[in-house]
Amino acid sequence: MKVMLDHTRTFQRFEGFGASGAWWAQLVGGRSYRDVISRLLFSKRDGIGLRTYRYNIGAGSADSGRGDIGNPLRRTFSFLDENGEYDFQKDENAVNMMKQAAKDGADEIILFVNSPPEFLTKNHKSHLDRSHVFRTNLSEKNYGAFADYCLDVCEHFVKEGLPVRYLSPINEPFWIWVGGQEGCHYSPRQAGRLMRVFAQKMNGRPLLSGVRLSGVESGDIRWFNKSYTRNLLRYPETRARIDGVDCHSYFLHFPLPFFNNRQAFLRRFRKYMDRRWPGVPVRMSEWCHMQGGRDKTMDSALVMANVMYEDISILGVTSWQHWIAVSEVDFCDGLIYINTDNEDYELTKRYFVTGNFSKYIPYGARRIDVRCGDADLKPLAFDGDDKTVLVIINDTGKEKSVTLPGAALKIVTDAERDLFEEKSGKETVLTPRSVTTFILERAEK
Repeated sequence: MKVMLDHTRTFQRFEGFGASGAWWAQLVGGRSYRDVISRLLFSKRDGIGLRTYRYNIGAGSADSGRGDIGNPLRRTFSFLDENGEYDFQKDENAVNMMKQAAKDGADEIILFVNSPPEFLTKNHKSHLDRSHVFRTNLSEKNYGAFADYCLDVCEHFVKEGLPVRYLSPINEPFWIWVGGQEGCHYSPRQAGRLMRVFAQKMNGRPLLSGVRLSGVESGDIRWFNKSYTRNLLRYPETRARIDGVDCHSYFLHFPLPFFNNRQAFLRRFRKYMDRRWPGVPVRMSEWCHMQGGRDKTMDSALVMANVMYEDISILGVTSWQHWIAVSEVDFCDGLIYINTDNEDYELTKRYFVTGNFSKYIPYGARRIDVRCGDADLKPLAFDGDDKTVLVIINDTGKEKSVTLPGAALKIVTDAERDLFEEKSGKETVLTPRSVTTFILERAEK
């Protein structure tokens, strides 16, 4: 089957891949294998070359012990106490992990928030009480204080030389957070007003001239993305400080078939953005495979690869980020599994398949049109750095023969191989249940 590239039909410019340090960096950042884990994730030479590191600005549940959060790694420190005193020695391990990631290749840091600091919330906890599940936990009178805190943290890390590019004050605002982790609910109108306050206050801080707002990181690709986006971009002050819309790509199955057509929801949101906000990029800022149990195999990796393919090709996202990079729980998340009682770690097929994208697609590469006569195959192609990168997902149980535009370097991840590199001629075979990257020696003109 012939693969055809059209270099004249172009789409979004792609900015890279990333992951957050939430729920693991405060452990790994204090252990001897911190540097190894960092290189595996962020180094182009020694790892998979993730570009973006998401650091969680905490609400202080680790300081107070309040709230219904059983796993201590889901609690976070606050740099600011109730007396208005800053202590940037807090969260030392996670901060060191962020610094190591920047040293190893992460040149974009996003500071994100799950909940405002506890002393600013209505119940002085980092999540709602169950008796008040239909309200936000942050009074509008505290919007300014919340913004001041986050911007102070931004300025601190900028002064330290870290490549802070974005601040995301809101995370999954539609959900009603009543325990398990830090979180804060906002209606679309409340989210828009809060982001406007952040934008206004950022304008008075010259040190943050290179930092943009991002948001609002809705928690399911189906629900209320239009409402949150409309309220996010309704204010000129916010539009001046934001250069894209961030959403999460979760898609939990619903009993009714209509609500399970993921591609249709992506198309509708893309159509809305093109009609209402043309030219405003969309970024996918969080996803993991929401399934219990540790899966290290191609099963989960192919689920992930198909989500990446749909988000990039249908929604047209300009970046794609994992929820967490490292997992210590019995769940299908993270790219690397660790154990808390020792320093053992294990790489998953999700890690290597992510590398098929993140290690080889150059920053700023332009996605181009690619066609293949085999409907079972899912191809993506990018032009950048004087080369063409082609990624093909074959999630069938059969070998597939393809004809490329030219000879290439071939990189294969399947059940037996992990980012295995070999030379390929124009005629080549895709192994069953595989993700294969091709670096074409000579792009078509």
